Amino acid sequence: MKFTLEVQNKEGKTLASAEGENRLVLVYPAQYEEGDNLIIKTSEPKAYVILQLDDAMGEEFVYCKEKEYCFHIPFAEKKTSYSPKTFAGSMHVLTVRCATKAEISAQKNLARNRYDQHENSSCFPHACANVETRGEAVFAARNAINGNCCNLSHGPWPYESWGINMQDDAEITIDFGRTVEIDRMVLVTRADFPHDNYWQQVTFTFSDGSQMVQALEKSIAPHEIPLCEKKKVQWIKLGNLLKDPNDPSPFPALTQWEVYGTEAE
Repeated sequence: MKFTLEVQNKEGKTLASAEGENRLVLVYPAQYEEGDNLIIKTSEPKAYVILQLDDAMGEEFVYCKEKEYCFHIPFAEKKTSYSPKTFAGSMHVLTVRCATKAEISAQKNLARNRYDQHENSSCFPHACANVETRGEAVFAARNAINGNCCNLSHGPWPYESWGINMQDDAEITIDFGRTVEIDRMVLVTRADFPHDNYWQQVTFTFSDGSQMVQALEKSIAPHEIPLCEKKKVQWIKLGNLLKDPNDPSPFPALTQWEVYGTEAE
């Protein structure tokens, strides 16, 4: 597998690049400017990759369905859901390599992708929703799969979450980009009480056409949700979110959604 990493400015000019077989490292000794993008290219589609686009965020196991992924460096309001340490300063280390057979076959949280963004259609998993509170980065769908489980407050990092803007028909979907086999899930609901409400019941809809209704409690702790049997799915939708009608707060929210399993093939 041949990899290419590029730093491009808003005009599409390449500021730095590196190529490698099976793995590569790119050191970028400059400050990022607004409009800069990171371009990841693979010689083949449908690749299992270990990706690091910022040394303060670390490595991530991702499935590159297409041969190119463009990551937009966040600035200003869009940066508020990221650690202030990320994409900061004048020295950056980016890496990409092929995932090993052991990493591919291992059971893991298949939902996590620190490098997901709204525009992502090639680097999976990917989270999307029909609503995000006021369109703000701190309430974006991507926050629910970034691996951060800090749920005792709300707002900028480390308390970013998926916010539903008080919308009763709110739904969020995780697209895995391929078929995976899952056996359990974990929901970390936001628990900034009394600011927050909570969901008494939610419904999972799976790509195989099945549904599962799950009761939840008012809790700071993660909600462990085992499946009765393993499922092969390409995506899962979380919806029909029923909040406690006796709680005066209109603000239930989701901090993290974890989905555990293995590759189906």
